[in-house]
Amino acid sequence: MAKKAKVLKKGKPKTSASFQEKTKVEKVLEEVWPLERDFFERPDRYRYVRKLARPKTCVFCSAEKKRLSFDSLVLAKTQHAMVILNKYPYNSGHLLVLPRKHIGEIWELGEEELMEITKWTQSSMRILHEVYQCKGLNMGMNHGAVAGAGIPDHIHWHIVPRWLGDTNFFPLIAQTRALPETLKQTYERLRPAFKEELKKWESK
Repeated sequence: MAKKAKVLKKGKPKTSASFQEKTKVEKVLEEVWPLERDFFERPDRYRYVRKLARPKTCVFCSAEKKRLSFDSLVLAKTQHAMVILNKYPYNSGHLLVLPRKHIGEIWELGEEELMEITKWTQSSMRILHEVYQCKGLNMGMNHGAVAGAGIPDHIHWHIVPRWLGDTNFFPLIAQTRALPETLKQTYERLRPAFKEELKKWESK
């Protein structure tokens, strides 16, 4: 006589704690990194990262000869110093403060030049804080090619706005960062504040 087959009771399948945890993680990932997402293309950035785009002349000196406009990326210019947008920013609002004079060593700057650069660094950081409401700022210089300076013959200081959680794996493995606004939008957003700052300089 054939044995009766055991009838399995229907019910929820048993799940381990690790499986449940994995499900929670997947839900979080779906919220912050959906399967359907936009993508962007920046072939010009690729050339820069691979060091293929090497201008024959100093880009800062070329910008210094032009008027304040998006074409030059210059936001402010006074007797000894100027402020320009970084063409390949790490974050939106990434600025460069530099002497108008083509010089590669910081010790070759005079006192007036250093004072003007310092004042513009302070003003630029304040403007970025007010306009972008950033929670922090990175400021510094790469002095010399071996220190990482992209344009070592014309010294410049970087100012980069920072927000909580503004970095991820992308800039670490791809040397590329996804930015929420275009360079032109950044320029138009900052230009009014720098225009007002220039008026203060002229009234001194």
